[in-house]
Amino acid sequence: MQPPRLTQSVRTSHGAICVEHSRGNGPPLLLIHGNSSCRGVFARQFQSALADRHRLVAMDLPGHGQSDDARDPARSYTLPGLADCIIELLEILGISGLSILGWSLGGHIAIEMLARFDGINGLILTGTPPVRRNGMAEGFVASPGRGLPGQRLLGEAEVDAFARHMFGEPVEPFLQHAIRRSDGRCREQLFLAARMGLGVDQRRVIERSTVPVAVINGSADPLIRLDYLDGIAFGNLWERRCHRLEGAGHAPFWHAADAFNAMAGQFLGAIESMSGRSGHASSGG
Repeated sequence: MQPPRLTQSVRTSHGAICVEHSRGNGPPLLLIHGNSSCRGVFARQFQSALADRHRLVAMDLPGHGQSDDARDPARSYTLPGLADCIIELLEILGISGLSILGWSLGGHIAIEMLARFDGINGLILTGTPPVRRNGMAEGFVASPGRGLPGQRLLGEAEVDAFARHMFGEPVEPFLQHAIRRSDGRCREQLFLAARMGLGVDQRRVIERSTVPVAVINGSADPLIRLDYLDGIAFGNLWERRCHRLEGAGHAPFWHAADAFNAMAGQFLGAIESMSGRSGHASSGG
């Protein structure tokens, strides 16, 4: 039986943030969801052995799920703003060291955090090509900002199409609900900020960082260029290669959950064996 989860609303300067975490006492693993999604996409991680060995922490980003819409969209709905929000949240929760699993937008936020927060012990990226500033197109099959991911208003047909592209088949009703609920200003502002050059050069950060990074993607991801990822000179890439789960799409942690969770667990175990279970993975109060 999985331990019970605790859900709470945490007040930050960006608005109230809904946080869910397991009651495990292991090293913290923060789960950051993608654009117009919610923390519910990580249900299969909470139901796995990862929840037994780690303190899983999942949150709804500002403008998503059960979190508040941003008080100041221009401040919060950018990669630097979302990274600052999470760092503030971690401080309130008393978490000074952790690993991060970032999916799609969540992975881009995690890379932004690398330049701002020195408590990251390990990083799992899925569906996230680290791109140069103003170089988003090179990591994606099509530029996200010119399609539904950057569109403020979405009709029902567009919600369905967005869900299918982002999550694959079958389309999960909870994800459609999450897309409808999400604050369209976030989609709009994210790509406006990117065109303005806000945020770090993610490729440079990931190539210079010494933090261990695991890259786990679906071999059939329709959104990102897998060959682009293979060409990045990661500063500390786990097993010296980007991993691909056969047949999985943009959300391998859902459609290939068993294989994904096992691989993520191996990576996290390797980090713990190198640093010591309590050496850097402080879970705070």
